[in-house]
Amino acid sequence: MAENDTRLLEGASPAREPDSEPNRLAGEASAYLLQHAHNPVDWYPWGDEALERARDEDRPLMVSIGYSACHWCHVMERESFEDKDTAALMNRLFVCIKVDREERPDVDQIYMDTVVRLTGQGGWPLTVFCLPDGSPFYGGTYYPDEPRHGMPSFRQVLTSVAEAFDRRRNEVESAAGRIVESLELSIEGEATHAPGTDAIVQGSRLMMKNADWEHGGFGGGPKFPTPTNLEFLLTALDFLDRDEAEAVAQHLSQSANEMARRGLYDHLGGGFHRYCVDREWTIPHFEKMLYDQGLLLRIYAELLRRSPDDADLIWPIRETVSYLRREMTSPEGGFYASQDADSEGVEGAYNVWTPEQIATVLGDRAEDFARAYGITPEGNFEHGTTHLVDAARKPREAFTLERAALLAARELRMPPDTDRKRVAAWNGYAVSGLARAASALADEEMLADAVRAMDFILDEMVDDDGRLHRVFDKGRAKVSGFLDDHAAVLDACMDLHRAGAGHRFLDVALHFAQQIGDRFIDPDTGAIFFTPVDGEHLVHRPQTDHDGATPSAAGLAALGLCRVAQLSGLAPIQSWADGVIASQAGVLERQPHACPSLLRAVALHQRGLSVAVIVGQPDADETRALASRARQLLLPEDAVVEATPGAERPVSIAASWLEGREPIDGRATAFVCHGQRCSLPVTDPAELVPLD
Repeated sequence: MAENDTRLLEGASPAREPDSEPNRLAGEASAYLLQHAHNPVDWYPWGDEALERARDEDRPLMVSIGYSACHWCHVMERESFEDKDTAALMNRLFVCIKVDREERPDVDQIYMDTVVRLTGQGGWPLTVFCLPDGSPFYGGTYYPDEPRHGMPSFRQVLTSVAEAFDRRRNEVESAAGRIVESLELSIEGEATHAPGTDAIVQGSRLMMKNADWEHGGFGGGPKFPTPTNLEFLLTALDFLDRDEAEAVAQHLSQSANEMARRGLYDHLGGGFHRYCVDREWTIPHFEKMLYDQGLLLRIYAELLRRSPDDADLIWPIRETVSYLRREMTSPEGGFYASQDADSEGVEGAYNVWTPEQIATVLGDRAEDFARAYGITPEGNFEHGTTHLVDAARKPREAFTLERAALLAARELRMPPDTDRKRVAAWNGYAVSGLARAASALADEEMLADAVRAMDFILDEMVDDDGRLHRVFDKGRAKVSGFLDDHAAVLDACMDLHRAGAGHRFLDVALHFAQQIGDRFIDPDTGAIFFTPVDGEHLVHRPQTDHDGATPSAAGLAALGLCRVAQLSGLAPIQSWADGVIASQAGVLERQPHACPSLLRAVALHQRGLSVAVIVGQPDADETRALASRARQLLLPEDAVVEATPGAERPVSIAASWLEGREPIDGRATAFVCHGQRCSLPVTDPAELVPLD
């Protein structure tokens, strides 16, 4: 069963100790690959060695793709990859490759696009069969060990695919050729006009057609938090008429409240699970992903900026940041990638409770807590256990001691595995979320957390030539960075600068903007690619990925390029951003709601950048007060520039933003500028207002 499928699988077996000698994956750093290092399958990691063997022996490839926190990947491993008979069949018929999709999203995207085109759906584990050169000809997601729910068994699939490769080779090669050709085709088509405000309005209306007005979020179960959708709708509020904007704002508030009060949220440890299987946000798949924490911090921070008196937006931010500090921060620096759904081979075992367990920890306080958090003898999960939901919805201060006691008791259990690799893109999302939360709460410690994580990326994941790597694991950086890595780090650096971390991060943002333009954008067409021009040659060079759990890399890149270009005044960078938007104009015209991140770039392009310039002595209280006020007033993609009187202008800021900006009577002074207009200078933070 794929990770985004809703069917249930009976009889998943518990984890067992490996009884096979280690295979080639034992030499890898990836936590996901190491999970398979004792399978009896003769696994190869993705690379030339596997493809050369397939070519030399004229054997098809079986490529299996997943990630370490993927529950159904574990199920397929226990059922098939740990089974000696199944492994022997795989080894005899195929050259078998294991891919960590988090390390190699380029490989994953090619084969995921293939499976979606072949079957109409995708997910993980992803199972793809290829010619010896890597050209795909057949694939699917999860295959059970026995025929079930109308699906053939994995062994049946193996035998049928190998038979087709041997006996109908011409048909297989023809199918592979058609698939690769289809991957090369652009499905967007030409646009009749340049995307603008109409695309933003239409995109929000189409998106809201799927809104769940009662429970928040979109659609029924399984229900994902969809931070890319929520962030776009926050942007769209300023483009909609009043009544429509108020309705969307109400839905956003409802979504944030339900996600935090119900089962998507970990009420003991903080942080958000990956998604819930039901419409009411009750039961999650229990893995926790770094990217969800970072992207949802951005949502809650922006909601809090717009509604600063809403206390129910503050505690999810603070508790999620505490979770990142406690469980996801590496002593080396940066944030870990994910935590597993399973503990001791059982999904959710770490997180759920019985009334008896609650009573053992809380004593005479157990009954009130159980009532408040929905704990019953029947349970809401498996075997009479309950996953906590905040049924009482009291102020967060209620039951603080009880939650702390239960967290301490939970920490005595066998914890889920943590994937300790650092992924550049996901760390970028986390840094951005922390920086925005720091501004919303005026919290310097959160900003310091963000700065430390970004400094780790710059120190350990950027080589001497200025090239970003995607992964840091087992003490070294590896895998050339992809577009999402560059876009996320660029965006995070702009957020760090806006939050007051210093002008040096503008210089870094400018560097990554140049990297995107030089290595990911076609100079002739303006099209943007997910892989760099100097990256590994695959059967297909994918363009952008799509908005989903994480932002579209092209959309986030276009947004970051717009931010850098308008602040720096560098026309070539703006032309790159314009080219990316133009290259996606066809899909924006026909399906704007499918491109929320790109629509945010369109929105910034339409309204233009606002810049608050605060001229005053650094670290002076009056300078800090004006800057803090500006950060709470301006939109998250706008800029806040602190300038010291008489100091040399940073090269990454256009002179036009700073010319004529002088303090009044030696006092720290603020200006808000937009395009060619600037507000009158003010020295009182209460008088600082954004320009219309």
